[in-house]
Amino acid sequence: MKIAISSQGPELRSQLDERFGRCPYFLLINPESLEFEVLENSEAEQGAGVSAAKLVIDAGAEVVITNNIGPKAFRVLKEAGVDIIVNGAGRVIDVIQQYKNGVFNSAAKPNSQGHPDKKREDCLNVL
Repeated sequence: MKIAISSQGPELRSQLDERFGRCPYFLLINPESLEFEVLENSEAEQGAGVSAAKLVIDAGAEVVITNNIGPKAFRVLKEAGVDIIVNGAGRVIDVIQQYKNGVFNSAAKPNSQGHPDKKREDCLNVL
Protein backbone atom coordinates (compact mmCIF):
# COMPACT_ATOMS: atom_id res chain seq x y z
CA MET A 1 0.00 0.00 0.00
CA LYS A 2 1.13 3.54 -0.75
CA ILE A 3 -0.07 6.64 1.08
CA ALA A 4 0.50 10.12 -0.38
CA ILE A 5 0.81 12.85 2.25
CA SER A 6 0.96 16.55 1.36
CA SER A 7 4.18 17.78 2.92
CA GLN A 8 6.07 21.01 3.50
CA GLY A 9 9.40 19.22 3.07
CA PRO A 10 11.01 16.09 1.61
CA GLU A 11 11.49 14.16 4.89
CA LEU A 12 9.35 12.07 7.24
CA ARG A 13 9.95 14.68 9.95
CA SER A 14 8.54 17.43 7.71
CA GLN A 15 5.22 19.01 8.61
CA LEU A 16 2.08 18.03 6.76
CA ASP A 17 1.13 20.80 4.34
CA GLU A 18 -2.53 21.69 4.71
CA ARG A 19 -2.93 22.36 0.98
CA PHE A 20 -3.37 19.49 -1.44
CA GLY A 21 -2.93 21.15 -4.84
CA ARG A 22 -0.30 23.68 -3.84
CA CYS A 23 1.85 21.73 -1.39
CA PRO A 24 5.55 21.66 -2.36
CA TYR A 25 5.91 17.89 -1.89
CA PHE A 26 4.03 14.64 -1.56
CA LEU A 27 5.67 11.85 0.36
CA LEU A 28 4.55 8.51 -1.05
CA ILE A 29 4.96 6.15 1.90
CA ASN A 30 4.63 2.45 2.60
CA PRO A 31 3.12 2.63 6.12
CA GLU A 32 4.54 -0.75 7.19
CA SER A 33 8.18 -0.34 6.14
CA LEU A 34 8.24 3.50 6.17
CA GLU A 35 10.05 3.40 2.84
CA PHE A 36 9.10 6.51 0.92
CA GLU A 37 9.49 8.36 -2.33
CA VAL A 38 9.50 12.14 -2.66
CA LEU A 39 7.25 13.63 -5.33
CA GLU A 40 7.82 17.30 -6.11
CA ASN A 41 4.55 19.05 -6.83
CA SER A 42 4.76 21.50 -9.71
CA GLU A 43 2.06 23.74 -8.21
CA ALA A 44 0.60 24.56 -11.62
CA GLU A 45 -0.92 28.03 -11.87
CA GLN A 46 -4.16 26.67 -13.32
CA GLY A 47 -5.61 23.34 -12.26
CA ALA A 48 -3.15 22.72 -9.43
CA GLY A 49 -5.48 20.32 -7.63
CA VAL A 50 -6.18 18.19 -10.68
CA SER A 51 -2.47 18.13 -11.62
CA ALA A 52 -1.55 17.07 -8.08
CA ALA A 53 -4.26 14.38 -8.12
CA LYS A 54 -2.89 12.95 -11.38
CA LEU A 55 0.65 13.02 -9.94
CA VAL A 56 -0.25 10.90 -6.90
CA ILE A 57 -2.50 8.58 -8.92
CA ASP A 58 0.27 7.95 -11.45
CA ALA A 59 2.67 7.22 -8.57
CA GLY A 60 0.31 4.51 -7.28
CA ALA A 61 -1.19 6.16 -4.20
CA GLU A 62 -4.14 4.33 -2.70
CA VAL A 63 -4.72 6.87 0.09
CA VAL A 64 -4.18 10.64 0.26
CA ILE A 65 -3.83 12.47 3.57
CA THR A 66 -4.01 16.26 3.54
CA ASN A 67 -6.14 18.95 5.14
CA ASN A 68 -7.76 20.96 2.37
CA ILE A 69 -8.86 19.60 -0.98
CA GLY A 70 -11.08 21.16 -3.61
CA PRO A 71 -13.93 19.58 -5.55
CA LYS A 72 -12.07 18.93 -8.82
CA ALA A 73 -9.11 17.16 -7.19
CA PHE A 74 -11.49 15.27 -4.91
CA ARG A 75 -13.49 14.02 -7.90
CA VAL A 76 -10.39 12.93 -9.84
CA LEU A 77 -9.02 11.01 -6.85
CA LYS A 78 -12.37 9.36 -6.06
CA GLU A 79 -12.85 8.29 -9.68
CA ALA A 80 -9.43 6.60 -9.49
CA GLY A 81 -10.45 4.75 -6.31
CA VAL A 82 -8.14 6.71 -3.99
CA ASP A 83 -9.26 7.06 -0.37
CA ILE A 84 -9.09 10.68 0.86
CA ILE A 85 -8.47 11.79 4.45
CA VAL A 86 -8.65 15.50 5.28
CA ASN A 87 -7.90 15.87 8.97
CA GLY A 88 -4.18 15.22 9.16
CA ALA A 89 -1.89 17.46 11.22
CA GLY A 90 1.67 17.48 12.54
CA ARG A 91 4.75 15.77 11.18
CA VAL A 92 4.39 13.28 8.34
CA ILE A 93 5.80 10.46 10.50
CA ASP A 94 3.16 11.19 13.16
CA VAL A 95 0.40 11.25 10.55
CA ILE A 96 1.47 7.80 9.35
CA GLN A 97 1.34 6.48 12.92
CA GLN A 98 -2.12 7.97 13.41
CA TYR A 99 -3.22 6.29 10.17
CA LYS A 100 -1.88 2.95 11.36
CA ASN A 101 -3.71 3.44 14.69
CA GLY A 102 -7.02 3.95 12.85
CA VAL A 103 -7.49 7.56 13.96
CA PHE A 104 -8.73 8.85 10.59
CA ASN A 105 -12.01 8.57 8.71
CA SER A 106 -12.40 8.87 4.96
CA ALA A 107 -13.75 12.15 3.61
CA ALA A 108 -17.21 12.06 2.05
CA LYS A 109 -16.80 15.36 0.20
CA PRO A 110 -14.26 18.10 -0.54
CA ASN A 111 -13.68 20.62 2.23
CA SER A 112 -12.41 23.53 0.15
CA GLN A 113 -14.18 25.56 -2.51
CA GLY A 114 -11.27 25.41 -4.92
CA HIS A 115 -10.21 28.46 -6.88
CA PRO A 116 -12.14 30.30 -9.57
CA ASP A 117 -11.00 30.04 -13.15
CA LYS A 118 -8.36 32.74 -13.72
CA LYS A 119 -9.89 33.82 -17.05
CA ARG A 120 -13.29 34.30 -15.46
CA GLU A 121 -11.65 36.27 -12.65
CA ASP A 122 -9.89 38.53 -15.20
CA CYS A 123 -13.20 39.19 -16.95
CA LEU A 124 -14.85 40.20 -13.69
CA ASN A 125 -12.02 42.61 -12.91
CA VAL A 126 -12.64 44.41 -16.21
CA LEU A 127 -16.28 45.05 -15.30
